[in-house]
Amino acid sequence: MKKTLITLISFIALVAYQNSKEEDRTWSVYKADSHSTSYSPLDQINTSNVAQLQPAWTFALKDMKEGSRPGSSECNPIIVDGVMYATSAKHWVYAVNAGTGEQIWSFDPFDGAEGGGVSRGLTYWEEGEGNTASNKRILVTGGDNLFALNIQTGKPIPGFGKEGKVSMNVGLRDDPANISVIPTSPGIIFKDLLIMGAEVSELYGAQPGYIRAYHCITGKLVWTFHTIPLPGEPGYETWPKDAYKYAGGANDWGGMSVDSKRGMVFLATGSPTYDYYGADRKGKNLYGNSVVALDAATGKYVWHFQTVHHDLWDYDLPAPPNLVTVERNGKPLDAVAQVSKHGFIFVFNRETGEPLFPIEERKVPASNIPGEEAWPTQPFPSKPKPFARQYMSEADLTRYTDAGHDSLVKKYRSMRYEGLFTPPDLKATLMLPGSRGGAEWGGAAFDPTSSVLYVKSNESPEIESMKKVDLDQESKNMSVFQQGKSIYMTYCVACHGKDKNGDEPTYPSLIGLRNRMTREAALDKIKKGAGKMPAFASVVKGKEKAIIAFLYEREQQSTSAVTKFETGKTKAGADKYLNLTAYGHFRDPDGNPALTPPWGTLSAVNLTTGEYDWQIPLGNDDKRQVKDGPETGQEGSAGPIVTAGGLIFISGTNDKKLRAFDKKTGKLLWKTDLPGVANATACTYTSGGKQYIALSVGGTKENPSGFIMAFKLP
Repeated sequence: MKKTLITLISFIALVAYQNSKEEDRTWSVYKADSHSTSYSPLDQINTSNVAQLQPAWTFALKDMKEGSRPGSSECNPIIVDGVMYATSAKHWVYAVNAGTGEQIWSFDPFDGAEGGGVSRGLTYWEEGEGNTASNKRILVTGGDNLFALNIQTGKPIPGFGKEGKVSMNVGLRDDPANISVIPTSPGIIFKDLLIMGAEVSELYGAQPGYIRAYHCITGKLVWTFHTIPLPGEPGYETWPKDAYKYAGGANDWGGMSVDSKRGMVFLATGSPTYDYYGADRKGKNLYGNSVVALDAATGKYVWHFQTVHHDLWDYDLPAPPNLVTVERNGKPLDAVAQVSKHGFIFVFNRETGEPLFPIEERKVPASNIPGEEAWPTQPFPSKPKPFARQYMSEADLTRYTDAGHDSLVKKYRSMRYEGLFTPPDLKATLMLPGSRGGAEWGGAAFDPTSSVLYVKSNESPEIESMKKVDLDQESKNMSVFQQGKSIYMTYCVACHGKDKNGDEPTYPSLIGLRNRMTREAALDKIKKGAGKMPAFASVVKGKEKAIIAFLYEREQQSTSAVTKFETGKTKAGADKYLNLTAYGHFRDPDGNPALTPPWGTLSAVNLTTGEYDWQIPLGNDDKRQVKDGPETGQEGSAGPIVTAGGLIFISGTNDKKLRAFDKKTGKLLWKTDLPGVANATACTYTSGGKQYIALSVGGTKENPSGFIMAFKLP
C-alpha cells in the first residue's frame, strides 16, 4: 500500500511539474537534436560568466551493489518539459526533476537480475498534444530488449510488442534463441518510426549489423536495411558469393541522424568481422565503414560513401554523421560531416553524397598473411587535413628512462610499419591512429552560426600481432583449466593482461572476480559483452566450464577432464587468425606511453574552408607532464558540446574534470573536479529560468553506480 501511495504521489507531482514548466526542448534528443549537432542555442552561461559556474545538484544512481567495480558513464541525458531522462551503466532508466535532481521514477529492465553494459542514452517520442501515455513515451534498450516506457510512471506500455518490450534478436539472420544483440546507442525518430542500429560481436560468428525501424506505438518491425547485402541487392557483388550467410558486423553502433524535411536517415557503420582478418570476406565489403543515406520511411538506399575498403584495422565510423550547413559559392549548402577513427573528416552533399572536398584513392601496402587480400587503395580527403597524427617515427618515441627508450626503439624497428593502412602481420605491425581513435563515439559538435566543427581526438598507437589459431587442436590433452587459460590468452589477454590486472578504468582487473560476481553472471557478461568488450557467445560455446574454471578456480582445484570446442562460425574450411594485442597500448616496459604527447586533442575546423581555427591538448597527466611544459592531453571517448554562449564543454579524460573553452580561441575558461571519470557527453537546458550544464559521472568506491551532476550560475 505504501509503495502504491508513493507511486501515485510521484505521478501527480510529475504531471503538475510538467504542466507548470516551460517546454524546454533544447536537449530532448541524444546529442541535442536529430541532426546530431551537439549544439545548444542557450546563451545565459557565456564567456563572460562561465567562471562563476557552481554545482547545482548531484543525483546518486542507486542500481549497483556496494563493493561492485565502479560503473562507467556514457549516457547523454535528455530533457523534456522539465524532466531529465537518463540511463546508467546497468541500463537502468531514471526520470529526475531537471531543476532539483530529485528522482521521479526508475526502471530496471532486468527486473532484479544481473544486467549491464554500455548505454549512451534513450529516445523520447510524442505525437500530438497532452500528457497521456498513448502519445508520449520513452524508448530504450535494456540488454537485447527494446522497451517503451510510460513517461509518467516508468512502467512498460503493454501495447508495445509483448508486455512493453520487443526482442532485438528477432529479425536478424540467425535463430533469435542463439544470439544476443545489445545496442549501445539510442535510436532516432522519424515520424512514428524508431530507427535502430546495434552492437554486435567483433569476432568470427558475429551477426550482421542490419538497420531496423520499429513502429513507436506497436513495436512492429517496419523495415530492415541489410548492411551485408543479400543476393540481388546493391553491394552484394562486393562480397564473396555466400558471405551474407556467415559474415557479420558492418553495424551502426554509434547512432544516426535524421533530416526530417528530406525524409532521410544517415548512418555511420563499423567494420565487417573479423576486424583484423578478412580472407573469408574478400572484396570492398559494402556497407562496412560507410556513411549511408536511406529513405527514412522505407529504408531504401539513397547513397553511400565507403571510408575504408575491406577494413583490417577496426576503423569503425564511431559516431553519428553531423548534419551541417556550409557556404558554397556564396550560398548555403546542406551537407553531412563524418569524423573517423583514423583521423579524417569526410564532408558530403547531403542530397547526392558528392564530396565537398576532393577525395583521392591512394595506393596502400599489401598484406603478407596467407589468404588475405588487402584492398590496394584507400580514400584520402584533400581537406580538412587529418585531426589526428597518422604517422610516427623513432623521433616520436618517448624517453622516460634510457632503458625504456631503448626498448621502444628495438620494438619499433622489429615491426612492419609503412604508415597508415599498414596491414596486420605475423611479424606485428604498428597502427596509428589506433582502434580507440582519432575520434570516438562522442563524435563532433557543430556550430551552425560559424560552420565550425569541434572534434576530440585520441593519439594512441597500437601493435597488431597476428597468429593463426586452432583451439580445437591446441585443446587436446589439456585440462579444463588449461583450456580456459588457452582461451583467455587468445581472446582476453590484450585487454585484461597476462596477470588479469587489466588496465583501469577501461579494462577492469579480473583479480578477485569471485568476490564481485557470480559465475553465472560472469558467463552471461562474457557471452553478451559489456562496455568495450564484444560478445563472446560464439567463442565460449561448448567450453563454458573451461573459461569459468580459469577465471574462478586454481589449476589444482579444477577437473582434468578434456572438452573439445569450436571457435565460431565462419566460411567453411577457412583459416582463422587473431590479433593477440588488439586494443592494447604501445608502451615501454614501465607502462609509459610510447608516443610523445599530446595524447588527446580538441580541434576547431571550419567546414566551409576546410581549414583549422585551432587545436589544443585536452586533459593532463600530471605525473608525465614536463615541468612548466604544455599539458599532455589524454585519451577519452566523450564528445564536446557547443553553445550560443560562445562555449565548448567537454569531459571524458582520466583526470576527472569538466572543462569549458572559448569556442573562438580554444582558451580554457573554467574547469571543475568530478568525483569519477565522466566518460560521457554533457548536455545543457533551462529550468526555472536558469541554464544548467549536466553530465553523467562514473562510479566511485563509495558509490559504484555513479552520479548525474548539474551546474548553474549563482
